Amino acid sequence: MKHLLYIVFMLALPVMAVSQTKFQFQNTNLSTQERVESLLSEMTLQEKIEQMRYQAPAIERLGIAQYNWWNECLHGVARAGYATVFPQSISIAASWDTDLIHQVALAISDEARAKHHEFLRRGMHDIYQGLTFWSPNINIFRDPRWGRGHETYGEDPYLTGQMGLQFVKGLQGDDPNYLKVVATAKHFAVHSGPEPLRHEFDARISERDLRETYLPAFRTLVVDGGVYSVMGAYNRFRGEACCASTVLSGILRNEWGFKGYVVSDCWAIADIWQSHKIAKDAAEAAALAVKRGTDLECGDTYKALPE
Repeated sequence: MKHLLYIVFMLALPVMAVSQTKFQFQNTNLSTQERVESLLSEMTLQEKIEQMRYQAPAIERLGIAQYNWWNECLHGVARAGYATVFPQSISIAASWDTDLIHQVALAISDEARAKHHEFLRRGMHDIYQGLTFWSPNINIFRDPRWGRGHETYGEDPYLTGQMGLQFVKGLQGDDPNYLKVVATAKHFAVHSGPEPLRHEFDARISERDLRETYLPAFRTLVVDGGVYSVMGAYNRFRGEACCASTVLSGILRNEWGFKGYVVSDCWAIADIWQSHKIAKDAAEAAALAVKRGTDLECGDTYKALPE
């Protein structure tokens, strides 16, 4: 929960006016940590649960506006009206030009900010209108039959890491106090298709393949790039659903020191009990995902958390 609330302040998201009320978390002279702790202390358990879903409702009594966490920008701001469309990621990766992809990401984040402010001016807070983008896709393209391979930077872990690194830096900006937008490294961690089996597939690979092929790009974006969001994959990894995996805490947070938030792929939490059969129902699946480190759900299974 704390990882999500940090974004409210680091993106300088709007806070609604509350008549004759001044909460401590609205004091911009306080540190982000102090403001987060203050806001948490004011929220009820139900309000906290509701804010852990991608369609986060407004909390009018606290002056918190509604927010939709879902947005996309793999090669341009998507589904939000006219925007510059750049070549697909794999095409830019073929240039081996890290400066170029950094410039592409700068242009995307400029347009993203401008569009977001215009949406706010119109009072719009819907899907594809926020500042939290589920890009880049840094999975390793090992099989040309995978239909989403064009989203990636190819089959090489090093090139993928370097291209993804500059994309993240261009999106998030270099201000020490605020993020321009949030980038998301996806899909963590062992995921390269096949698409039809992604909701039930169990990836079982050697530790060497994990460390040499699948993890290096994610580590680069977390450690060197400061990416603020990571998306868990649909499939299982060594018997555990990726969005309820000990890898989220063991490697991502403990080894690499990841400080951001983890978001599930869309409706991946439902897969934990409906497809993977790891949990008996929605409540157990939601609880397992939260305990294992998935802070935000794209889906509606977290509604069962009060159970």
